[in-house]
Amino acid sequence: MRITISGPPGSGKTTACKNISEKLGFKAIVFGQIFRELAVDRNMTLREFSSLAEKDPSIDKMIDSKILEAARANSDIILESRLSAYMLSKNNIPALKIYLDASPSVRMARVGLREGETLENACKDTLARQASEAKRYKMYYDIDIEDKSVYDVIILTDDITPDEVVDTILEAVGVSTC
Repeated sequence: MRITISGPPGSGKTTACKNISEKLGFKAIVFGQIFRELAVDRNMTLREFSSLAEKDPSIDKMIDSKILEAARANSDIILESRLSAYMLSKNNIPALKIYLDASPSVRMARVGLREGETLENACKDTLARQASEAKRYKMYYDIDIEDKSVYDVIILTDDITPDEVVDTILEAVGVSTC
């Protein structure tokens, strides 16, 4: 079974992806990590690299082609990215599409903790990144990332633990959590 996990920064996507991968024994690909590595390779911050991606569609197109390539090559895989659900839907590739979300205050606190930044910097950088992504996805693919109709399951992660997120996803997959 293909599973996509999407959501805004700090919603718990990467943690859920890792935990579901361990539970199901599926390969997991975290496309946000690929984007980060590309930024590091170019000696750029995420914000700088996002700005570059707004001018150079080949960056997103390369990453997004990897999503489709991975999905076509693996019937049992977890794909964590903002666009994986949209890409698979547009290309008629079956998958369970999960969207994780959390309130902005919770997400920004998580991002700040993860990145070792102040809450103020985490907010500024995350909001800039989200705006850049929304602009690029609309410009390159005519995808409105605020449209959640593509998702099978939406989980709000503010007040639940990572284990509860995993249990909810496993229930959607049809795996007993007992």
